[in-house]
Amino acid sequence: MTSKAATGIAGLDDILCGGLSRGHIFLLEGQPGAGKTTVALQFLLDGAAAGERCLYITLSETERELREGARSHGWELDEQIKVFELTPPEMLLDAQQQQSLLYSSDLELGEATRQIFAIVEQHQPERVVLDSLSEVRLLAQSSLRYRRQILAIKHHFARYNATVLLLDDMTSEPLDKTLHSIAHGVIRLEEKAPDYGAERRRLRIVKYRGQQYRGGYHDFTIHQDGVQVFPRLVAAEHRARYERNQLSSGIAGLDALLGGGIENGSSTLILGPAGTGKSLIAMVFAAAAVARGEKVALFIFDEELGLLFERMRCLGIDLEGMQASGAMIVEQVDAAELSPGEFAHRVRSKVDEHQIKTVVIDSINGYQAAMIDEGSPVMHIHELLLFLNRRGAATFMTVAQQGLVGDMKAPVDLTYLADTVILLRYFEAVGQVRRAMSVIKKRYGGHEATIREYKIGSQGMTIGEPLHDFQGVLRGVPTYVGASNPLLQDPPR
Repeated sequence: MTSKAATGIAGLDDILCGGLSRGHIFLLEGQPGAGKTTVALQFLLDGAAAGERCLYITLSETERELREGARSHGWELDEQIKVFELTPPEMLLDAQQQQSLLYSSDLELGEATRQIFAIVEQHQPERVVLDSLSEVRLLAQSSLRYRRQILAIKHHFARYNATVLLLDDMTSEPLDKTLHSIAHGVIRLEEKAPDYGAERRRLRIVKYRGQQYRGGYHDFTIHQDGVQVFPRLVAAEHRARYERNQLSSGIAGLDALLGGGIENGSSTLILGPAGTGKSLIAMVFAAAAVARGEKVALFIFDEELGLLFERMRCLGIDLEGMQASGAMIVEQVDAAELSPGEFAHRVRSKVDEHQIKTVVIDSINGYQAAMIDEGSPVMHIHELLLFLNRRGAATFMTVAQQGLVGDMKAPVDLTYLADTVILLRYFEAVGQVRRAMSVIKKRYGGHEATIREYKIGSQGMTIGEPLHDFQGVLRGVPTYVGASNPLLQDPPR
């Protein structure tokens, strides 16, 4: 099996199934600003850390600019990383010495190639970065000369069994695939700016000759510590054995409605208009999990954490205390700054590192906002839920529907993905606005087909008896058809 050179970026190495095959040429392409130089530097730094000789040949940046860029990430290019700044000979900068019978590009291209070959022979590097090919393309002036020149460079590097990363800023003709046919592998970096929020970056392995790799698009970010890649989540790769148990909410009426409780390794969707208590129901299950001695992770998109802690404290749930004890991990998620791939990576990391058994995503509306430019947001959510199910975690998601009563719609339909769907509604009766709850779907085991009224007060949530004497509760305007009044009464003051 061919040995591989790690790129120094854990997520990228995972996508490449170990890294770049040694002794071959790879193309790293992307528009200016996509992160090519940062990836290339991490590739060389990883080689230097392993004791390999590394060479950075720059045609577009000065050595000073390159070293300053490395320092911005806290890196120093040590003696094992040789930086060679390729500059035209002085005669080519002097207008009085320009040749009249020969094209200057003939001299420039030949001189540039000679310098590259000379520095490679001098240092005999094991890892090489050539930045960038757009300069070589301009010197060649024709596709044929350009292809021949790249082939010459490829064969020269092959003599030293060097692993080479060629950088290309894609400023040539968009249909020019000259480098794709020559390179052993092609990695493309992309950057796009949404209408609001931070830019989004993603990469794709376009080609990797004779090797397996993880296909599709993978999100990545550039921070002060360098590039971080988040491999696309494939739930089928994360299968684990666990014992399926029924989990109680701690509220008898809610458990009765759910046929005894929620099973671990399943997902629950809590659906309803604003203010019906979706977050509270999710927190009730989270608090019950902590009481059982399990660890919980909350990912909050919509509400400021201080306000959430205070609101739940008034309802008898001390989230802040659970967080302080280490039993609960709470993360505030900014949808404008986070890509779907990074969020899935965060969830996966927390579940695996802390053995999380209950996950709350509040809400899917905020999660969908992070995927505003994604073509298939439901597939992202599907893979994440399937991963959590296979880890034996109970997942609770909230979705705010548009409207308050009557015909309401959700921004994304996840009812077919979720194992259990809890539906919350407002309804009017006896001159008051009231709340009703029903379970409209449960894959594992039976559940009540009834509708129950519930109240939210200082003691938390109170669940009433089934509303047998009303019709039309879910429409918001019920009709009373019974002889008794089963509605919850306010406690005497």
